[in-house]
Amino acid sequence: MSHARKTALASAIGIGLAAALGIAPTAGAAPAPAATTGSAASYAAYAHSQENAAANRAFYQAVLKSVAAKRAANPRAASVTVYYSTRNAPSFRSVISRSAQIWNGSVANVKLAESSSGYDFAYYEGNDSRGSYASTDGHGSGYIFLDYAQNQQYNSTRVTAHETGHVLGLPDHYSGPCSELMSGGGPGTSCTNAYPNSAERSRVDSLWRYGLAAAATK
Repeated sequence: MSHARKTALASAIGIGLAAALGIAPTAGAAPAPAATTGSAASYAAYAHSQENAAANRAFYQAVLKSVAAKRAANPRAASVTVYYSTRNAPSFRSVISRSAQIWNGSVANVKLAESSSGYDFAYYEGNDSRGSYASTDGHGSGYIFLDYAQNQQYNSTRVTAHETGHVLGLPDHYSGPCSELMSGGGPGTSCTNAYPNSAERSRVDSLWRYGLAAAATK
């Protein structure tokens, strides 16, 4: 959940790693190779770093601004729709769809929908020794990078749902139990839960319902 290219204007967080990002990764090749560039230990080591903690805070602030802008544009909508693209992550399209279904069935005030144009964020696939991550520029756009090796070690639907949770405004909480989606890789590779718990669902619904007021106080 990190990438080599960085800028101060973008922040990223992931199931095990996070770093500041600015440029979307190159589109990944379609068949996923049996990559072995990362390890559970390397993901966990970065997860508890100061850089990751700072990225968590910056990412959350960026999401708040995005929520405020969407609510201001359509304040009477029953829910806000966030559009995504899978064009650059063809190997994960079905997993991404399951992740979106999980979130759409879990929360009421924001919905995820796939779109080939005019999307808010995109999924990418490829190899990164530091794992998968989510990135936003703070203006309602961003992307999620899905690492091949990590998705072979961890339950892929959990990884994808976790990263999507960042786009919806949730921070990492690695010390949490397997039942907590945002505990990410903390519970280990045996954890396969891909569903947010009641507290996570409530937090997302509150953010997307009251995001405008919340962002104004930040």
